[in-house]
This record gives sequence, C-alpha cells and structure tokens, in this order.
Amino acid sequence: MKYDYKIELKVRDYECDVQGIVNNAVYMNYLEHARHEFFLTQGIDFVELAKQNINLVVVRAELDYKFPLKSGDKFWIAVNFENLSPIRFAFNQDIYRTEDDKLILKAKIIGTSLNEKGKPISLIHVS
Repeated sequence: MKYDYKIELKVRDYECDVQGIVNNAVYMNYLEHARHEFFLTQGIDFVELAKQNINLVVVRAELDYKFPLKSGDKFWIAVNFENLSPIRFAFNQDIYRTEDDKLILKAKIIGTSLNEKGKPISLIHVS
C-alpha cells in the first residue's frame, strides 16, 4: 500500500503495562506524533498554529488493535491524509512491527480546525 508519510519509532519500557505489552492508550500518543511529523513535512506547524489561536483537534478516533507491541520492538507508522469536507479531515493510520511488517493497529482519526472562539474553520488541505 502507498502511504503519504511513514515514521519509525521504538517501544520504551515505561510504555508497557503489567502484562508486558504497550498500554492501549499509548498508541494514541504514537499516532499523534506521526500526525504532527506528517504536518511538518507539509509546512504545517501545529505549535505555530496554536500560537495564532488556531487549534487542530480530534473529533473522532477509531482504533482497531490487531497485535500487541512489546518493550524494545521497533515499529513504523504509516499515514494517509484525506480531506472529508471543507472543515473536516481524516488520517488513516497503520502501525506495523518493523521486523516482520506485522500489522499492529489500524486507526482512523477525524479532526477539524477551530478558531479562537471554538468555531470550525476551513484551514487544512493537503495535496
């Protein structure tokens, strides 16, 4: 499959729960990091937008956990961006374990841009 962006990371010990696997909530951090890095490749700086009172927010998150990661595992996150409407966009994201390209997680994250009054605005468009 072709992706708009990929990033490789490694599981840190403190991200694992008592079962020895990555805690399910940590995957949201992985996905967010990949989205921010993707935006930077598109010339969109999340921090600079926030300084201008423009906030990019998640309005829906769908995560399908397929297989757990463990401490020390290297993995990569794939990102595909999709404009859904003038004010909504989606990230289709997949996480794969690097050693064997095993699918770990599939996610669809839907977001919007809000102005300083909390109103949705048309802002993010990626080609």
